[in-house]
Amino acid sequence: MEPFDDRTPIYRQIAERLRRDIASGALAEGEQVMSTTQFATTHRINPATAAKGLAILAAEGLLEKRRGVGMFVTHGARAVLVADRRERFWDEVLAPVVAEAAALGITREEIAEHLTSTGTQPGEPPTHRPTEGDA
Repeated sequence: MEPFDDRTPIYRQIAERLRRDIASGALAEGEQVMSTTQFATTHRINPATAAKGLAILAAEGLLEKRRGVGMFVTHGARAVLVADRRERFWDEVLAPVVAEAAALGITREEIAEHLTSTGTQPGEPPTHRPTEGDA
């Protein structure tokens, strides 16, 4: 796990990392997550900070506490996160790109053609297609 940054509260970073791990499948549904003590020891943070990060995900229904055992990823958590992230992708990532493209006179057809020529499968590295400016 990469180190925490200084801009965002650590408990939020913990929650976001776990969300990312659940969405990617790195943490499977039904799998136990690190305990607050493990988080605290591993990252040298206050156990209350780790607990707060886990509590956020429990409140969202992504983690469930099993008394005396620990916290586990709930069934359906991945689907919920993926659906949320897909919706946010359209609104937060693609909409500004389309607006910027329009401001530059780039048509939707040109965007689609460019995307098609640079790789179409998620996770597939883009391939570079020479343009007029390439030497």
